[in-house]
Amino acid sequence: MPVQSSSARPDPYAALRFAEFRALLVAGVGSSLASRMLAVAIGYQVYALTRSPLALGWLGLVEAVPALGLALLGGHYADRLDRRSILLITRAVFTLCAALLAVVSYKAGPQTLVLLYALVFVAGIARGFGDPAASAFETRIVPAAAFLNASSWLGSVGQASSIIGPTLGGLLLASWSATGTYTLVAVLALVSWVGLWRISPKPQPAPPKHESMRQSILSGLTFVRRDPVILGSMALDLFAVLFGGVMALLPIFASDMLKVGPRGLGLMLAAPAAGALLVMLWATRFPPVHNSGRTLLLGVAGFGVSIIVFALSQTFWLSLVALFFTGVFDGVNMVIRKAILRLRTPDHMRGRVAAVSLLFIGSSNELGALESGVTASAFGTVRSVWLGGLVTLAVVGLVALRVPKLRTLHLDSPETVADQEPEKRVPAD
Repeated sequence: MPVQSSSARPDPYAALRFAEFRALLVAGVGSSLASRMLAVAIGYQVYALTRSPLALGWLGLVEAVPALGLALLGGHYADRLDRRSILLITRAVFTLCAALLAVVSYKAGPQTLVLLYALVFVAGIARGFGDPAASAFETRIVPAAAFLNASSWLGSVGQASSIIGPTLGGLLLASWSATGTYTLVAVLALVSWVGLWRISPKPQPAPPKHESMRQSILSGLTFVRRDPVILGSMALDLFAVLFGGVMALLPIFASDMLKVGPRGLGLMLAAPAAGALLVMLWATRFPPVHNSGRTLLLGVAGFGVSIIVFALSQTFWLSLVALFFTGVFDGVNMVIRKAILRLRTPDHMRGRVAAVSLLFIGSSNELGALESGVTASAFGTVRSVWLGGLVTLAVVGLVALRVPKLRTLHLDSPETVADQEPEKRVPAD
């Protein structure tokens, strides 16, 4: 698999020259807008119903249980069944869940909270099967030489949608109520489905003969475990965001501390995406392929410092700036992490390795939401956030010490790709 030389001037529009990649971007816009608007509406609605930070933590867990519990199984099927078909089915389920959320919110009653949790749980099941297929399917749309550029464009469009989505979600939540917001979420999810439908089916890599489901799933775990660069980058994301994440607690900051309401909450949720968008647009022209490992470690450290500043801030503008810089640093990290996975994983294992990655990411996000709710209940919201930032800095130091190969990683080095062959890394069972 070729890696673009750092001395060659990269084409910032390489991936956009493919019509099906443009269709994939449309699908990404619809999906990202829908999910971000849903996050605003469901989080604010649950907190309005319960006034409990722990209820927000449970909300993250309700989605995490099916999404994480089924991720490895989803990766197995993503490497054996048609990835496009999996995506079409799972996006259709998400669309239906959004429509039902609108109905439940319109006819609010004593069981509203239970029904909200139930629909989020079903959407989590769709995520468990859909996310590994999506990550693996993206690599079949453009040639290998355009992977880095495609990652930057997908990330840029996703982050732009993540700015518009929360802001629009907050405005609609204040003006239209939750029912109107969920209705628009369903429409955007349908747009995402149409974008995927316009992409033609892709050839599926032939699975190894006589390999059981258990062997298939374990081979993905084994591949990740034996690659210190992939494992180290995943561990950074898992533990740093698990303890340093603050997104689940933003409704509390918006409502009780900064007193800015749903409109302010939308801006706070959008601020990290704004920072990440600028970084990813920059990466389309200047991909961070040299000193990538060191940049990744410094980026996670910067994320931790920004979280501490946010926790200690007592003004809305400083809180927005701190959240903006969490996105700046996380944007760099996302570009590098995705490039590591795509450059070091063979195509026939991409679904399973993506599932392991999503397991790490999901643990850091959804279980991080539960951790945030529990620690906020135990130690207080502000204290739990700045303590989490300190833990993030400690994790960076530990990974830098224990994974020297990650410290010296250069994505423009031939060695980054040369040792990815599956037969050299995962012995046959």
